[in-house]
Amino acid sequence: MSGDIKCLKIGTHNGHFHCDEVLACFMLKLLPQYKNAEIVRTRDQKVLDTCDIVVDVGGVFDPEKHRYDHHQRSFTETMSSLCAGKKWVTKLSSAGLVYLHFGRKVISQILEVKVDDPITEVVFDQVYENFIEEVDGIDNGVNQYDGTPKYKVTTNLSGQVSNLNPSWNETDKDEEEQFKKAMEIVGKVFLDRVLYCKNSWLPARELVEEALNGRNKVDASGEIMCLSQGGCPWKDHLFTLEKELEISPLIKYVLYTDTAGKWRVQCVPKLLGSFENRLSLPKEWQGLRDQELSDKSGIPGCIFVHANGFIGGNTTYEGALAMAKYSLKQQT
Repeated sequence: MSGDIKCLKIGTHNGHFHCDEVLACFMLKLLPQYKNAEIVRTRDQKVLDTCDIVVDVGGVFDPEKHRYDHHQRSFTETMSSLCAGKKWVTKLSSAGLVYLHFGRKVISQILEVKVDDPITEVVFDQVYENFIEEVDGIDNGVNQYDGTPKYKVTTNLSGQVSNLNPSWNETDKDEEEQFKKAMEIVGKVFLDRVLYCKNSWLPARELVEEALNGRNKVDASGEIMCLSQGGCPWKDHLFTLEKELEISPLIKYVLYTDTAGKWRVQCVPKLLGSFENRLSLPKEWQGLRDQELSDKSGIPGCIFVHANGFIGGNTTYEGALAMAKYSLKQQT
């Protein structure tokens, strides 16, 4: 790749820009070699041919020549098809293509770690699954689920970018300035996601692994774990670590403190994002509170059990643990 970047050119559809090329642009300009590149938005093939890199236009996908268009009929690539071992099968947009080929360098730049640092790959996967794939799916018209939507979502990032385009009856809006505004909005979200991984999500993994390793000290069943700090994101780490560490039996309940210093007992869902639990808290407790719940359960200090049975509370660790232990007996 040449060190002297003449221009970075982005093509758009009928003069309108979309979230994927805006995000692709922002990511590229985070890299030292493209930091000062000029963004030229054009469909003129003669101009495109002079560019060092072209995204979202030109009708060519050729990484060796740095051509990253996804609109040609022959293009069906996904993260899974282009990157061995990756699970995602959503068709890539220009954002996904640029992320696939440059994302690790971008993340290493933001996190200030080496490209081959294991952390880089962990964050690469997390940011794709929880951000980039959404942009890919929306741009390519991939339905999030089968069936008719019950409501419209118009405030997602792709929608916000779309709304920055001049309306059909506006003639006085500077499209280039609007594109820059879109880059600022999209860029902030991207950086927030990566930095969240660095500052919050990754440290939480250590706490979850520590809790998993100490589960038998909490209860001999090995099905209850206790987090040393409450409030950390634990679910996706738990599912990943259970597989990596070949945990058996699986964790049913997680204990942790809330912001008031009280104790919670939360059920582990059957699947990540599911509202169905591996083992819900007892049905006869659900919807009860305070003394009524303590009387019903025979456990002092009860605060509540949610009506859906996925979480409960107690004033003490001992009380929360007793609630979890009692609940485990349901499966025996």
